[in-house]
Amino acid sequence: MARGKRGGFRNNRGRGGRGGGSQQQRSDYADVEKHNDQFENYYNDLGIVADSEREEFWTALRRELPNSFRFTGSKGHALAVQQRLIDHYIPEIVSVRHDGKPVDPPQQLEWFPEKLAWSMTTPKQVVRKFAPFSSFQKFLVSETSVGNISRQEVVSMIPPLVMDIQQGMTVLDMCAAPGSKSAQLIEAVHGGEEGRIRKVLHKIANEQGRELSPDGKELEFDMAHEAEPEEYEDYGRATGLLIANDADYRRAQMLVHQVKRLNSPNLMVMNHDATQFPSIKVPGEPGQPPRYLKFDRILADVPCSGDGTARKNPNVWKDWSTKNGLGLHLTQVRILVRALQMLKVGGRVVYSTCSLNPVENEAVISGAIARCGGVSKVHVVDCSTSLPGLKRNSGLSQWKIMDGKGRMWSSWNEVEKAKEEEGSDSLGKLVESMFPVEDVTEDEKMPLERCMRVYPHMQDTGGFFITVLEKKTEIKARPENVKPTTTATPAATTTETKPATTTEKKPATTTTMSIVDEINEQAENGTLGKRRLSTVDKIAPFKYDPDDDVHSGYVPPVVHQNEGLPPPAPSPTTKRPLEDAETAESAPKKVKTENGQNGHVKAEVVSSAVATPKLDPSNNSKKRSNQPHEEPFKYLPADHSEVKSIFDFYDVSEQFPRDRFMVRNASGEPVKAIYYTSTTVRDILTENEGKGLKFVHCGVRMFQKQDAQGQDICRWRIQSDGLPILEAWVGEDRIVRLYKRSTLHKLLKEMFPRVGNDGWKELGEVGERVRDIGMGCCVLRVETSDAEDGFAERMVLPLWRSISALNLMLPKEERKAMLLRLYNDNSPLIDHSQLRFGKKDTEAETPVNATAADGHANGVDDAEEGAEATVMKDDDVDMDDGVEGGVPLETALNPELDVAATGIPTSVAVDENKSMLAEDAMKAAAQQKVDDLREVAPGVTDEEDAFNKTV
Repeated sequence: MARGKRGGFRNNRGRGGRGGGSQQQRSDYADVEKHNDQFENYYNDLGIVADSEREEFWTALRRELPNSFRFTGSKGHALAVQQRLIDHYIPEIVSVRHDGKPVDPPQQLEWFPEKLAWSMTTPKQVVRKFAPFSSFQKFLVSETSVGNISRQEVVSMIPPLVMDIQQGMTVLDMCAAPGSKSAQLIEAVHGGEEGRIRKVLHKIANEQGRELSPDGKELEFDMAHEAEPEEYEDYGRATGLLIANDADYRRAQMLVHQVKRLNSPNLMVMNHDATQFPSIKVPGEPGQPPRYLKFDRILADVPCSGDGTARKNPNVWKDWSTKNGLGLHLTQVRILVRALQMLKVGGRVVYSTCSLNPVENEAVISGAIARCGGVSKVHVVDCSTSLPGLKRNSGLSQWKIMDGKGRMWSSWNEVEKAKEEEGSDSLGKLVESMFPVEDVTEDEKMPLERCMRVYPHMQDTGGFFITVLEKKTEIKARPENVKPTTTATPAATTTETKPATTTEKKPATTTTMSIVDEINEQAENGTLGKRRLSTVDKIAPFKYDPDDDVHSGYVPPVVHQNEGLPPPAPSPTTKRPLEDAETAESAPKKVKTENGQNGHVKAEVVSSAVATPKLDPSNNSKKRSNQPHEEPFKYLPADHSEVKSIFDFYDVSEQFPRDRFMVRNASGEPVKAIYYTSTTVRDILTENEGKGLKFVHCGVRMFQKQDAQGQDICRWRIQSDGLPILEAWVGEDRIVRLYKRSTLHKLLKEMFPRVGNDGWKELGEVGERVRDIGMGCCVLRVETSDAEDGFAERMVLPLWRSISALNLMLPKEERKAMLLRLYNDNSPLIDHSQLRFGKKDTEAETPVNATAADGHANGVDDAEEGAEATVMKDDDVDMDDGVEGGVPLETALNPELDVAATGIPTSVAVDENKSMLAEDAMKAAAQQKVDDLREVAPGVTDEEDAFNKTV
């Protein structure tokens, strides 16, 4: 059986939504009968919709789900890309008629901010039949591949929007894979950053008495919504943090693949069980108790049965069972309680599922609040006025629970009475927290009507549940099996059941989770190690030995939470090794639940079996099964010689920080790549080094080492990932400015155009500049202009000037996307290196020694991470391999070209034409490797990479 783990679950191919199907191969939607008596009777009996809407509700749930997508990035940039859709593709689609009727074009979601999200209901047979849809599909795929569009289900977009993320906030996504919501969150963390930085640059330019190039419409939009520079921290850079977590290592790698294209230095990806997410130590004052990170916002998009996804997971209709939700309830409560523990006072947790079942929704909210001290400590936020235009229903205040035999129960008292009379074993799977709270005062009543329920018939979407909680005061979570000291009947108590033969109640037992709760609480308030664990004393009462001077010693808190806990009780969602997973498309997985029953879990979260914790922190570096060893994160001193040489070559401004660069190898020396992070990320990594926390990814690759010989050539080129962060601070000596659309079209269309032999004369307004600029990496700034051949938007691209040629350091897919968007040009690219050789496959041509052929560029035109993965044999987690030097090219010396130049073109020692041919052969081979490779994370298919429909 395919299984997942708490805080993470993996669908076979990540395409099936969030659970709600079987482990069998997913059937075609039309082939599955959309009928299940138990499924329909349960929700009809609950009355989740009014009787007058019931038929409309089930009719909608039986229809296939529309496609949907949203435009990503800064608002200004997203609006600019969206305008291309509005101006060009929508008019073409509107002109199509099918069966004598006009076809419905994609529609904007009125409630989504700036209307940047779209939905399309056009049937597949129509899309495949008409050319305008084919053109539109190419646009979607190309823009998705470069990160301008995210394919995402409509209801999945809601939770990040109601989190209300502000500048400087720390955010946690507890169950993040595959990453569509994390992408929304990191966009919010960086909200307005480009506009703020641009305002700072204007201020600096005014102080220095120089002019700044025009901003363009995109930046003008972002700048208009930002305050004045005096109010900015860190020169306008985003100071917030997003930690995206998933319990399964390989799913965490898929998460990295999805969010990495956003190039955020404020992002960290971790790999922990969400129910026991560790406390993260942060720098504190000397002599003071340890400080641990608290979050302003937390998203708990938890594992669920996923019956709200029946429109895209047809197997829900075949396999639905009430056992699915029952088995996940306790896990969901634990995740939410842990989220509330880690939240700042005044912070928000957004809890969401794609389930319709109240046992996974309102019951979880009720149970978690009860464990955390009630409504006086945790407030249910009224979001009825959020996202105007979004249709939603209120949460349920009363509901029933269906047991494994299909019997309905209205209250916990009914269950207890039946247990006394019948002693039914099946009722042991029901727990008190699943039922509505009874006999409470008006002040203690939970306003569950403030929860949001989104149903399929309301706006042609899937089903979804969202609740926003606000922490009013510090909390002390009640251990799971401890009865509350209140006269009211609580929403979360013991899961113990008494035998049928006696009415005597068993005493509440201490569980691993209750010990974890107390450890977490003491770790966060600084008392861990200063007082006894009462939950442990209940198991083994403490006996003081005056001769034992270490009787009060404790393992450090992070080790307790990550490595030193006793083996937990059987996980409600454990999973078999991923190598054994089926490869059938979108086969949703089942999980092993608390009660030993088979349940479904959302496809977004997957996990491997819970590893047996270890007390010895020295074992942290050892490989676990299914999890490769992670290289350490080592920061470079601000005065490191390599950092200094880079800043000198690019004349980087003093305002750009030098103390945030790191490498990924044990030596701590820059070998192949240098990464950049925010200050907060740096502090967390350095403070928790060797403490057992599992960091999978962080940092943006800023510089890549290059085998470029010759005097005054910097061997570190600016990586395309880090260029948007650095370009504004690069000095004029390494800047090339472009103004005309025709010139950019030539550079995008033509690969490796010549500069030597008067080739620069064919390069428009940049010709003289690239002829005279020193060799190496430089920044191409596409400036705005009011001219007919000018640009309304500003762009920045990486450029390499070699001994005899010029090349944009972009992969072919990005070139094609820009050509399609800017010029509506879908014709093939022109590769001058292949034309010069007169053959298609230049990789098979006469091999050329890199040094002889081009002493400066040596493989530089593999200027994309996919190229680095091929040419440098990089791996998916971007770890340095410890090999000294830059880009190794497996080439042999051509005896005719063994005296090639290493200086500027005027000082070549052999015939320039031969040098250019040699250079072109080398670069063409490297580029061919780029084009033959698509870098994807483990477990991610090409189809997912191009078309992400996951929730």
